[in-house]
Amino acid sequence: MAEEQRDLISDRGSGVLRVTDTPRSALGRKAALSTLSILVALLIAGQAVTIYFVYQQSGQISKLTKTSQTLQLEALQRKLPASAKPVGKMRMAMVNTPLAMRVLPLAPSVGNMDTAPISNKTEDQVRHILLQADPRKMFPELNDNLMDNLKNLKKTMTALDWQAFESWMHKWLLFEMAKNPKQEERKAIPAEKG
Repeated sequence: MAEEQRDLISDRGSGVLRVTDTPRSALGRKAALSTLSILVALLIAGQAVTIYFVYQQSGQISKLTKTSQTLQLEALQRKLPASAKPVGKMRMAMVNTPLAMRVLPLAPSVGNMDTAPISNKTEDQVRHILLQADPRKMFPELNDNLMDNLKNLKKTMTALDWQAFESWMHKWLLFEMAKNPKQEERKAIPAEKG
């Protein structure tokens, strides 16, 4: 009889626990799953909104970058001396030719003014055009590296001619920089004191 009472008590206890725990745990699980799914949906929506705003801002940032580059270029141009600023039309100075061009002999193509330039290189084409305009123009022989050639030119040019040449080099550098807005890593070349 004691065994039967134990079996009944254990059956009632387990039956009671099963009946009362099952609806609560099922409702709790459903509530937890729905809450979790709502939180996940909110997180995904928040990420989508963030990505949308970041994408919008990147377009504005690129516009601001272009504008700041343009303003920096204009500021550099304003800092140039008055003689170096761009003029409506380019004029060649015919009066003060550099000393380097006066000292050296005439170019070999002066005798054949009616013939075409030696090659299709830009240098030969420009030389041909300049000699057609003035056959007395002389061009120095520059056979060293760039830095040595520039040093030799500076020694043979007047101060005004060298200043005009430096101004032209500065404009050329700005032009080259404007053509290639993505700057690669470049080694710094220290300036030499002369």
